[in-house]
Amino acid sequence: MRLLFLAVLRRHTGNAITAQRVRDHLEAAGHVCILKDALDFESPSEISSFIKAESLEAAMALHLYRGGRLLPGHGIPFGIIFGGTDLNEDVKQGEKNKVMGKVLEEARFAVAFTESMKETAQRQWKYRKQDRSHWLSHARSWHRGAQKADPHAKDKIYVQSQGIATVPSTTFNWNTFLQRSEINQSADNLHVFLLICGLREVKDPLYLVDAFSEWHREEPNVYMVIVGPEVDPVFTREVKAKVKRTAGVRLIGEMAQEDLHAVVKNCFAVVNSSVSEGMSAAILEAMDLEVPVLARNIPGNAAVVKHGVTGLLFSSPQKRITWPQSNCQMPAAPAERS
Repeated sequence: MRLLFLAVLRRHTGNAITAQRVRDHLEAAGHVCILKDALDFESPSEISSFIKAESLEAAMALHLYRGGRLLPGHGIPFGIIFGGTDLNEDVKQGEKNKVMGKVLEEARFAVAFTESMKETAQRQWKYRKQDRSHWLSHARSWHRGAQKADPHAKDKIYVQSQGIATVPSTTFNWNTFLQRSEINQSADNLHVFLLICGLREVKDPLYLVDAFSEWHREEPNVYMVIVGPEVDPVFTREVKAKVKRTAGVRLIGEMAQEDLHAVVKNCFAVVNSSVSEGMSAAILEAMDLEVPVLARNIPGNAAVVKHGVTGLLFSSPQKRITWPQSNCQMPAAPAERS
């Protein structure tokens, strides 16, 4: 089967990595999967022309709004993979919520990475009103003016956890990375906490900056390093300015995936401070590499991290700082591999 797969493909972001993994899986199953950046299409008519030109038989999208809104009305079946911001942020905006509801109604199936994501979608789009011809044909069994409401999300959402494969670079040099990060200390007794994210507000990379800086002043071998691409230019300037004047915190640009996996393998712990997550690839990769995880206590993270077993959950910067200081042997466990 020839498939179109739409996703936002910013380099070295979680969505792009997830989309590439899904594409590879579909192609390994014998399908032709054409992965395209949803931002390259300005309208559904451009998608329609592309579908015809490539003789595509079906489609998928990662993210119900960003990719999904482009797929209805082209005469081919399609499915949706929920991202994270679609369910946690975009649903709060009336017009986007309406568009996503229509997309979900037309989709043949939808995939959620966790049960909590599935439950969120079911709550948001629990019922739809049938068209007039449908309910008029059943008018005799209804009170006058009544309209039947049927669940349209419940029976089409399936839970499928992400598969993770980590391949740390064999040529990566940890000391070189520390020098690049302007950490001029011996690696022997160094505690580097790694925050991996694209620089945008929903990832909230500044949430822990002051707390880590205070910890660094007390224990100079403790550092927080933020690694990721510059997604939001305005917010990126804010992050750079804050980090520049904050002791014990460093900011590194995007890295090749193999090098990033090597950094994760060498760091003391991976941190996640996002306001919203679907299923964090960085957390899964850290678990796969058996590196401790500290994650903000939000539904997407709590669905992956079992507090005290596969990682630690925190609800405030001060709470986060308490646990590692009192017990440096933090738990870690491997994630499910693909």
